[in-house]
Amino acid sequence: MGSLPQTVVLASAVLSLAAGVVAAGQDAAGKFYRVVDGKADARTYDGFRRYHAGCDRCHGPDGVGSTFAPSLVSRLPDIEAFRRAVLNGRADDGSVMKGFAGDPNFAPYVDEIYAYLQARTDGSLGRGRPGRLQP
Repeated sequence: MGSLPQTVVLASAVLSLAAGVVAAGQDAAGKFYRVVDGKADARTYDGFRRYHAGCDRCHGPDGVGSTFAPSLVSRLPDIEAFRRAVLNGRADDGSVMKGFAGDPNFAPYVDEIYAYLQARTDGSLGRGRPGRLQP
């Protein structure tokens, strides 16, 4: 029996690690972010930065979608589906999204990106760069 491809092993490791981090970072209401007076916590702010470093090319600025890829703020999936799509990619209805499990600029930051998009979806953050909460 051969060994699993490196990307599958890496994706499994990242998902396992991310699940533990989210359990610790998610509040009782299921929110992955903290926003006060339009200012985002460090995790959510980092998610904004990571999202705009790559995801916005297809999903549009601030997650509103484009002609190339759907809005992520009008129909944000649950965290598990989001992780699977980002890390493993997805193909449906003639569109294809590559997986980012092997990308060190995105794979470790899936939950941060989700926190940002969840805050946008909930209306806690508007469009544009959010302010930062001081620690």
